[in-house]
Amino acid sequence: MFDIGFTELVTIAVVALLVIGPERLPGAVRTGAGYLRRIKRGFNEIRQEVEQELHNDAIMQELKKTRDQVSDQAEQLQRDIRQSEAQLNTELTAATTEPKQNSSQDSGKPSE
Repeated sequence: MFDIGFTELVTIAVVALLVIGPERLPGAVRTGAGYLRRIKRGFNEIRQEVEQELHNDAIMQELKKTRDQVSDQAEQLQRDIRQSEAQLNTELTAATTEPKQNSSQDSGKPSE
């Protein structure tokens, strides 16, 4: 983690023993360990939050992609409906005008 070797640890322990004293050294070690635990817990919480945000971003990107696909399909469907509507209107107009032309031609002939 901090790349500290055995000799460095022994040196730190001897200096701490001389500065703090043998009576207060166990309490100081417990306090230091408690601070290290809190720091480690804080880093873990931050890491989890970052991972959660990245996961949320991935979900949002997937939702946006799906929304775009649905929107494209809806636009295509609207174009198809408009095209079918225009075709039906053309066929309806053609069907309604043909009988009028035929009936005007038929009116000149006597009925049998």
